[in-house]
Amino acid sequence: MNIAHLKLFTRIAATHNISLAGKELGLSAAVASAHINKLEETLGTKLLYRTTRKVSLTEEGLAFLPHAESVLESIEGAKAAIGAGSHTPQGTLRITAPASFGRMHIVPALAEFTQLYPDLNIDLRLSDTIVDMVEGGFDIAIRNAALSDSTLVASKLASDTRILCASPEYIATHGLPSSPQTLHAHPTINLTGIEHWVFANAEGNIKFRPSNGLQIDNGEAIRDACIRGMGITLCSMWCAYQALQEGKLVQVLKDSPLVNDTALWAVYPNSRLLAPKVRVFIDYLKAYIGDVPYWE
Repeated sequence: MNIAHLKLFTRIAATHNISLAGKELGLSAAVASAHINKLEETLGTKLLYRTTRKVSLTEEGLAFLPHAESVLESIEGAKAAIGAGSHTPQGTLRITAPASFGRMHIVPALAEFTQLYPDLNIDLRLSDTIVDMVEGGFDIAIRNAALSDSTLVASKLASDTRILCASPEYIATHGLPSSPQTLHAHPTINLTGIEHWVFANAEGNIKFRPSNGLQIDNGEAIRDACIRGMGITLCSMWCAYQALQEGKLVQVLKDSPLVNDTALWAVYPNSRLLAPKVRVFIDYLKAYIGDVPYWE
């Protein structure tokens, strides 16, 4: 059985895209398709369903995948035991991340990462819309939402701590709310998709529905509007920390902390044979974020 065919099959299982998997391995779409046909002929069974949009594994393909991964892992282990082969990440790493977090933290992290791995090309797509990793052919997604797709694996990067903020100018003009219940008297700036601000309380959580102010679909824009005194906002610490340090923003209602059940995750396809380029990026990003204590 051809090892190159097995490697191609496992990458197709991860990307659900024959052309993309072939490109990673230096193969044209036609050659990659021919290799998979040959593997199916060798096994005497159909491994993939092919459509114009994406590729999915048949029942036989799903059953065969862990065995293919095990064979490849054994081969890599054997090479490593005698010092053969190269484990240097190569090819293209395709990443999708939220726009604000990507600009503020992924791009700076890539500055050193690309120097450490010069043979690795980066394709970074920034969007506040949660994209389909399979259809987009992404290797990894950075998300701060709960994982709903059981075919993916989520590795926690950091807690997504959120606080309420206002500018000193706003406070000088409008004063501070004394409790979550008095927020109704203040204009708010809310991130699209967040229906309630939930405050921890010994007698039960308090829910506030922001409805009297701005609604914006970008975290940096919300922070900047708050700096300009346009209202009180809920903001993640990874977005607001610099403005807080510089005195452009002030934390509001410190004695009524928000219920924080969100986190930042690195999400990738569910495969025991994780591509080296994905593994090194996740490890690097965890170390990079771990050096920034104000995120927690």
